[in-house]
Amino acid sequence: MSTQTEQTVQTAHAAVSQAVESTPGMFQFPDHWPAQGDVFAWCQQMGPGLAALLVLLGVVYLLFGYNIFKILVVLNAAVAGALLGISLGDKTGAVLPLAVMGAFIAGVAAMPLMKWAVAFMGGLCGALLGASLWRTFNLDPGFAWAGAGMGLIFFGLLTFIIFRGCVMTFMSLQGAVMLVFGLFGLIFKYQEVSPTVTRFFAVKPFLLPMVILIPTVLGVVFQQ
Repeated sequence: MSTQTEQTVQTAHAAVSQAVESTPGMFQFPDHWPAQGDVFAWCQQMGPGLAALLVLLGVVYLLFGYNIFKILVVLNAAVAGALLGISLGDKTGAVLPLAVMGAFIAGVAAMPLMKWAVAFMGGLCGALLGASLWRTFNLDPGFAWAGAGMGLIFFGLLTFIIFRGCVMTFMSLQGAVMLVFGLFGLIFKYQEVSPTVTRFFAVKPFLLPMVILIPTVLGVVFQQ
């Protein structure tokens, strides 16, 4: 192994260790765009129940995303509202009431505004994809918001043009992310496997986007 590769692996290990030590809870919102080490750190902290739930939901989103997309969109809106309530509750000391209220309001609001809710979900998927590609190509992380903004605008507007195809793509992408991260959460429960997986993906940074892209494409093809 070359010196540069060894430095890459050591940097990845250090990033994962630092993120694990500095993250106090599962719902702590990051103050920067998460790198691959931060994602692996979150997967290491994930409980086995949450990991199994992500795997099951990922399969549902991949296989039946378009058939039950209204239910899944409402679920996404409720989760987003709950997370917003949690972020506000951390400041006011009323986490649970605000989380429940945020989930209820967002879920109910998504029903009559289904097309706008899908566009919002597509914009978020585009923002995540744009920022991830920005970091994957080793561009300045301080301007990752530019890649996120381009992805948000493109996919958000594309929803109003190709609604059915966009719904399949967004559901498949979300399902692939949930499935892959859930599997990582289960794999990282084995301490002897965790360093090997981290080292392997640190040496090949393009592998993680490929692992997510492959089930996304298969999900779109299956739903067609």
